[in-house]
Amino acid sequence: VQLQASGGGLVQAGGSLRLSCVLSGRTFSNYAMGWFRQAPGTERQFVAAISWGGANTLYADLVKGRFTISRDNAKNTVYLQMNSLEPEDTAVYYCAKSRTIRTARDLGLYDYWGQGTLVTVSS
Repeated sequence: VQLQASGGGLVQAGGSLRLSCVLSGRTFSNYAMGWFRQAPGTERQFVAAISWGGANTLYADLVKGRFTISRDNAKNTVYLQMNSLEPEDTAVYYCAKSRTIRTARDLGLYDYWGQGTLVTVSS
């Protein structure tokens, strides 16, 4: 199983980025997917999750209203649209495959992780 994340970069505060993550080696539509992030010196934290079919989404309070998670099961891809970015959003962003079809915040419910993509927001 492989997860390949992309789309990170340097952006000014108030700007936008879209992250993508492609899953290979499993039937993508059988699992919920999630995005997490980790800033230097901090623990990895939940950002957003989406259920297997995309009908249900879940967000961390810090990103609610600014970030949108979506998926395209035909392309085995999950996306994270990030708008109104703030310097506090600077982190390495990781996509992850859930063990189940349902959304979840708990890192322990995710069994495969991408390599991470760095998002840097300048003030």
